[in-house]
Amino acid sequence: MAARPAAGRRAIEVLLEAELPRAEGRRLVLVDAVWAGGEEEREFTVKVGDTARRVHVTDQDSPLGIAEAWRRHTTGTDRAGDSVLVITGKVPADQLGWDLRGHAVRRRPLAVERADIVKQLFGAGDLDTRMVRETWLLDALLEAEPPGGWPRVGSVLTRDRAVRALLAARVGLGDTRDDSLDLDADTLFDWTRAPAGPRRYAELPEQERAGLASWLEEVTGPAAPTLLALAADGRGSDALPLGALAATALTCQSAADAGFALGTLFGRALGSFDALAPYATAATGVLSRWIAQAEAGGSAGADARARVLTVLERADQLAETAHLTSLLAGNRLLPSGYRTRLRALAAALDGRPEAAQTALRDLADHQLALLHSDSTERARTAVRLLRWLDAPQPALDAVGSSVRHHLESTGWVDLATGILAEGDASRDSEVGEAYHRLIGRVRDRRRQLDEQFAAALAVWAERASPQAPHGALLIENVLAEAAAPLAREGGRPLVLVLDGMSADVAVELAAGLDRRAWTEIVPTGTADRRAGRLAAVAMLPTLTKISRASLLSGTPVEGGQEVERAGFTAFWKKRRREAVLFHKGGYEGTAGHRLAPELLGALADEKKVVGVVVNTIDDALADGRENGRARWRIGDIAKLSDLLGAALGAGRPVLLVSDHGHVLDRSPRDTGPTVVDGVQGARWRTGPAGPGEVELSGPRVRAGGGRITAAWRDDLRYTARQAGYHGGASLAEVTVPVLAFVPSGSEIPAGWTALPAERTAPEWWLGGSDPAEPHEPAPAPRARGTRRQQHQSEGLFPQPGHTTPGEQTVRSKPFESQREFVRNAPTNTAVAAALDALLEAGGKLSPAAVAAAAQAATGKSERNPQRFVTMLERLLNIDGYPVLQLVESGRTVHLDRELLRQQFPEGTPL
Repeated sequence: MAARPAAGRRAIEVLLEAELPRAEGRRLVLVDAVWAGGEEEREFTVKVGDTARRVHVTDQDSPLGIAEAWRRHTTGTDRAGDSVLVITGKVPADQLGWDLRGHAVRRRPLAVERADIVKQLFGAGDLDTRMVRETWLLDALLEAEPPGGWPRVGSVLTRDRAVRALLAARVGLGDTRDDSLDLDADTLFDWTRAPAGPRRYAELPEQERAGLASWLEEVTGPAAPTLLALAADGRGSDALPLGALAATALTCQSAADAGFALGTLFGRALGSFDALAPYATAATGVLSRWIAQAEAGGSAGADARARVLTVLERADQLAETAHLTSLLAGNRLLPSGYRTRLRALAAALDGRPEAAQTALRDLADHQLALLHSDSTERARTAVRLLRWLDAPQPALDAVGSSVRHHLESTGWVDLATGILAEGDASRDSEVGEAYHRLIGRVRDRRRQLDEQFAAALAVWAERASPQAPHGALLIENVLAEAAAPLAREGGRPLVLVLDGMSADVAVELAAGLDRRAWTEIVPTGTADRRAGRLAAVAMLPTLTKISRASLLSGTPVEGGQEVERAGFTAFWKKRRREAVLFHKGGYEGTAGHRLAPELLGALADEKKVVGVVVNTIDDALADGRENGRARWRIGDIAKLSDLLGAALGAGRPVLLVSDHGHVLDRSPRDTGPTVVDGVQGARWRTGPAGPGEVELSGPRVRAGGGRITAAWRDDLRYTARQAGYHGGASLAEVTVPVLAFVPSGSEIPAGWTALPAERTAPEWWLGGSDPAEPHEPAPAPRARGTRRQQHQSEGLFPQPGHTTPGEQTVRSKPFESQREFVRNAPTNTAVAAALDALLEAGGKLSPAAVAAAAQAATGKSERNPQRFVTMLERLLNIDGYPVLQLVESGRTVHLDRELLRQQFPEGTPL
């Protein structure tokens, strides 16, 4: 005989709610089922219409027991009124007398149909036929109904909807009232990270766990059974770490040995070894998606990063307990693998750059390289410095070329040294010691260069003057040589003086400017000097009251703010221009204003040249800024972002200039100042020069009666400790960066040309085509038709007569036809040069670099790079096919090589 069904409290409640309204006052309910509820559930209340009926449940195994229970219920004082007696048990209906059955609802035992009850609970008209056979699911739905009841589903309750609702109610996976949750491996692994859900799953009846596991395997994939077995074993929080560890172990060289260790870690949760691979694949898929989210940044990225690192650190701990760490050394996923690769790179820093670059490629190939972006960037910086040490060093025998070289190269060395000096975020002693040794070698080389420069400076200072600068741009000539040309033809430059800005700070700030908003420009090159950033020589000693006053007055002078304002106004008055200069306290806005209304009014005035002096950097040297933090970003300098934004809004070009540079105090402890005679400042004094010092005299020396002694070694100082110092004779202090920018899309002034972002950093910084540095700008384009360019273009187009691909494109019939419809199009030479430069660079360059390539080929300045690129689009994008287009919000020009080949077949050979 088939076993009778079981009925718990909820099943009885649903049965009574359906039957009692039609029971004509009957108080006895016979139920053909055994009681499945607890003792404490035998007494409860059920609502029938507007009346609450008290219910008592008893389980009886004989007709006599049933009769006695009914008698007690009708005669007992506690059972009086309309209370209902529910009798469950195993007595067949044909053994019950008619007198007893006459008191019962429907005069017979009522069947408990789970499917019907579930339909009622969900308000469904029908049930998925598969559910009728799955008693575990029906029982679970009856038992797990939430306090507010199951959601109403309409005509049919599907098996999928029922299981989703059950998962939400039982183990917190989803929402009972919303079945839109995309249940996949990501969701399942994420669910294991909180302890409550897996714990509740482990407490479920075995049959229900098996049913849920089977359904989740159908929906989420083959990883589900192993994952849920771990949850049932109380190890749900290790589900994803174990998956990550499995993925790493299965791909290592000793996979067989690692697999045995993995079996001990998984234990009975692993049904078979064959289940390990799909489980590992699912786990790495989840982690890869989390890593991609983390790399995207933002608050969501920060959360994803924390999740990834927590999981993978735990995977490393599990590897250690299973003695797997040595087998997995250098892996691509775990933090231990990243640390191993980082240590390998650190060890290579004592050798030549080739080995270090190979180690850097391995480090960059690790899946956590971008998540550990600070460590990866410092490693990349270390390799850059190693390349610089390996490169030939120039002889610094001329002051003018020395300060230019410092802005173009050794200033980047100072920036890299500062970045490396901050130490690695991993705090690994091996890595830190390797960086320390490298910094020592770099500082030794830098001191050699500073010593050479100091000797050249001493000779130069004796004779140099505004009338005879001997190849150098003097600080008092910066306004005449840089600001005045920007003011021609009605230009209204904003002269921003960042007091104390050295070359390393300048190149970092310039790199941080939004290239979509600003285009950097430099004076057009000459026969003896290529176009590049300007670098001036500060007054001596390199002090604010001398150098800044001379800069803003356009003549050698000494004084404070009054002298500077008067000198600035006078300089521009001679050129028939009005001018106004703002100092600290004059340009900051009052409450409710980011900038002073007076400054904004001056910037809006189309006749005025405006100057602003910002003291943030110089002030920080005295006040202390974590004893020499390497990087100064735009947001670190008070109001700089607001000032640049106001200039952009007013359509003004910006001249970003310093009055002198500075050196940082990188000593780990305060050893006190050097004790010498004649101290006048932190880095200069009077008297004969000693080690690390140089004597300077001549018209450039504006203190000490025209003769001083200045320190050129960066670790010499004569006064109390500060974060940094100036006044000395090192390259960092004497070099004055002079950078110019115009709003992108505006005309570049005559005599100036765009400086592509690709040309701002030195070759040793960029690393050429090193794949370990995928995010660096491409190398600067070469002149059209070089041997290297022709070699790299082989295979893209035929090479009859050694013509370049760009030349063949402009000579093709489709191009000639298209050119007839484009007014004022660039010359064919310019177009060909631009195409060749793009092809050489791999199809991507900045608009400025594309325009610079055209200018190099034609000798004609392309004064609006964006307009030039727009003309190229009109010429090349026939029928709307995007052969060439601006991407990344206008920062990059992208050339589609394959579309170029298809749209412009080979032209006529030369």
